[in-house]
Amino acid sequence: MDHPPLHSLARLAELVRAQPGLHVRYSEGPERDAARGSVDTESGLVLPGLSVNPLDAEPWWTRPLEDWLARQLCQYRHLAERNPDRFAWILRGTVVGRGPDCEPLLGEVHAVAALDPALLSEAETRYRENFDARQGPE
Repeated sequence: MDHPPLHSLARLAELVRAQPGLHVRYSEGPERDAARGSVDTESGLVLPGLSVNPLDAEPWWTRPLEDWLARQLCQYRHLAERNPDRFAWILRGTVVGRGPDCEPLLGEVHAVAALDPALLSEAETRYRENFDARQGPE
């Protein structure tokens, strides 16, 4: 990836505030995704865009943006943990549909930045400290 990595949640928050419409993706990178795309693993169907997680906080979110970002980054971090060739990167594009988990699918993708492992560690720490992680309604 030709873009410099982001090293802190504060820097990522600045970027998200300055450039609405950004998303995070865990994959082997933009070049690999351009050649292969996203596939729904359960059905085997090719998706019409790349599966991503949005970084813009929802209007109802009243906590700090950094909390939102930490939560969003941690939701799919397990994908990189299972495959060391995957990494987190920031992208923008056009929403072309929804995936099987109702996640946005992006077409016309443009890479913006990679996320440094230190930023992901900071997000994990913030997530654990500020959320009842993995808690459901039951």
